[in-house]
Amino acid sequence: MMYALPEKTLMQLSEFISSNLALHFPKERWDDLERNIISASKEFGYKDAEIFIQHIISSPLTKEHVEILASNLTINETYFWREPQTFDALEQKIIPELIQQRQNGERRLRIWSAGCSTGEEPYSIAIALKRLIPNIKNWNISILATDISPRILHKAKIGIYGQWSFRNTPEWLKQNYFVQKPNNKFEIIPEIKSMVKFEYLNLAEDIYPLSLNDTNAMDIIYCRNVLMYFTQDRFRQVAHSLFNSLVMGGYLIVSASELSLQNFSEFTPVNIPDMVLYQKTSKNIKDWFKFSIMESEPKPFFIKTAPKPEPSKLAIEIFNAEENNKKIAPINEKTLRTVSQENCTNVTDKLQKDTQTLDEQILLIRNFANEGKFLEAIELCKKVIASEKLEPGLHYLYATILQEDNKLDEAVESLKRSIYLDPNFVLAHYSLGKIYQRLGNIKNTNKCNENVLTILNKCSQDEILFESEGLTAGRLKEIISASNQKRVLS
Repeated sequence: MMYALPEKTLMQLSEFISSNLALHFPKERWDDLERNIISASKEFGYKDAEIFIQHIISSPLTKEHVEILASNLTINETYFWREPQTFDALEQKIIPELIQQRQNGERRLRIWSAGCSTGEEPYSIAIALKRLIPNIKNWNISILATDISPRILHKAKIGIYGQWSFRNTPEWLKQNYFVQKPNNKFEIIPEIKSMVKFEYLNLAEDIYPLSLNDTNAMDIIYCRNVLMYFTQDRFRQVAHSLFNSLVMGGYLIVSASELSLQNFSEFTPVNIPDMVLYQKTSKNIKDWFKFSIMESEPKPFFIKTAPKPEPSKLAIEIFNAEENNKKIAPINEKTLRTVSQENCTNVTDKLQKDTQTLDEQILLIRNFANEGKFLEAIELCKKVIASEKLEPGLHYLYATILQEDNKLDEAVESLKRSIYLDPNFVLAHYSLGKIYQRLGNIKNTNKCNENVLTILNKCSQDEILFESEGLTAGRLKEIISASNQKRVLS
């Protein structure tokens, strides 16, 4: 194949991207790499793509520049109701199954579109739910849509599309859920638009599951045509984090080109007509080979051993009640090993006993939240706070669970109490600002963001923030910068 750029330059670029962005561009995909890097060079203000390549290879790049580069190197081209079989699976299997399970309990559904691009996928999910659940207003529905590019998120949030976004799309979708605008454009109706929350997230770098970015206790995760860009190691790392982001029984939906027992070895494959789903279950790996692989699926598809599970993030930080300041501290190694070898449900069962230490109560609250049992988490949190009223971390934990259950007014009051007890509690200020943003209170949002940056400027870049489960001050600054960029675009 003939390239516009020298092959030596493309080789240097692919190696640089693999090392620094964890994106994989083998030689057979150099035509994509060349086309995308030329597009990126124009966004960075370069007329000559080869000069731009030498610049990025030889000069240190900021996180913001890295993420702009990554968003250009991956395809943001999508359309509504893409891969209809995934929506058939949603309508015929997954949602009816979840509705049946929760009809008489918590009527809650949490769905994440990871790598949402310009929004066609999460809006399609919202439309599917609207069609399937007649009493949808009686349900607590959360659809989180994340992407690495603030520019792409801005377009998604506006929700106006041209005809190209409706190619291969059922005619009823445009007729029933869009309003025609000038210049042959179509805008998603407010009822569907309001169901989706768009947020910035770097799937390859950021921490999840995490209540701070609302990526825990998911029932369904769509992550299609994203993982194929990652190197093998990063692919497995992201798959592991997505596994942890699901509740037990939750589903991961990927594209057909990303199916792999090797990379999704923690999941149980579920074979349904025309596609394969990955489910989080308690089955052993030996059970997974009973699954009938599709004829079109490439071989070899077998693995010899399951990867050693990493410690649960739930177990990394819990309250140390014996210290006067009662900061979050690592639990002892024996407990950590136990939690790392078992799923959340097993840990929860062990912790549900007549007498519990404060450490065990906090771990149980976190486990309830990560299993999607928000009512149990809220009730236990209330009980613990009643005896530990002066602990800011508990009020913050309570607020994060209230947010996940869409009890925003109560969450605001709990965060205010947390800040009163610890004025430098940066994540409490940050979470309060996010709620005010959702409520449309721009004045208070800006005030919270100013408080966050004031506190962060006193921290070192590598300082791990209290109650953050590993998030550093430097990374939170970058997240705020990307979020501010999205707001400016809006």
